[in-house]
Amino acid sequence: MAMLRNITIGQYVPGDSWIHRLDPRTKILATMALIALLFLVQSFAGYGFAALYVLAAVYVSKLPPRFVIRGLRPLLVIIVLTLTLHIFMTDGRVLWQWGFITITWEGLVRGAMMGTRLVLLVLGTSILTLTTSPIHLTDGIESLLRPGKPIGIPAHELAMMMTIALRFIPTLLEETEKIMKAQMARGADFESGNLLQRAKNLIPLLVPLFINAFRRADDLAVAMEARGYRGGEGRTKFRELHFAPRDGMCLAGVTVFTVVVSVLF
Repeated sequence: MAMLRNITIGQYVPGDSWIHRLDPRTKILATMALIALLFLVQSFAGYGFAALYVLAAVYVSKLPPRFVIRGLRPLLVIIVLTLTLHIFMTDGRVLWQWGFITITWEGLVRGAMMGTRLVLLVLGTSILTLTTSPIHLTDGIESLLRPGKPIGIPAHELAMMMTIALRFIPTLLEETEKIMKAQMARGADFESGNLLQRAKNLIPLLVPLFINAFRRADDLAVAMEARGYRGGEGRTKFRELHFAPRDGMCLAGVTVFTVVVSVLF
């Protein structure tokens, strides 16, 4: 249950920082630039500059650093697994060998780079959701996808689905914690036994969780129909998005930073 409380994806932290006041499209494009940068750089120096980018965003957003870093804990297993696989499965200069187990320098370097990439990806995308409300995120995604409508891209529907999915992550986690406590009060054990036994022990958790999720989805569909929702055609917006000078400065700075770092490193 402690791991469930560490998941920060989908949560929104209200604030009045410079990043909070940015247009959601600016933050989405800046996050996409960071993702592109992380896949373009091929050196630790490049990842170092990307890390400075993320740390600067955390500082300017005035988010609690411990709260942001806490979102990495559920991914520690994936990060360690990625590092381990690269260390033992990459050919190169041998540093240590015991039987068929071999650790190479190239594997160590590549594993460290992949682990760093995962950490920065999670931190960068977390800043987007932590500083952008679900409604603004929906409007931003829809606005960016709107040019694709002539070729059949359902901009409004895609934006609505992605935002609803993000919005219900904290709700489902809270529901999971409640079901776990209820099942543990009835004698369920989710922590002891081997891997197969733990997987079997999750059945009393997963069944009611899926039932509640489908019930919640049905209630949401009924509520949207009762309020006259019929898709994006003909809908007007209560708040219109407008680029401000700070958005132009941010996008210009992010673009220059991404191009320079990706070319040099």
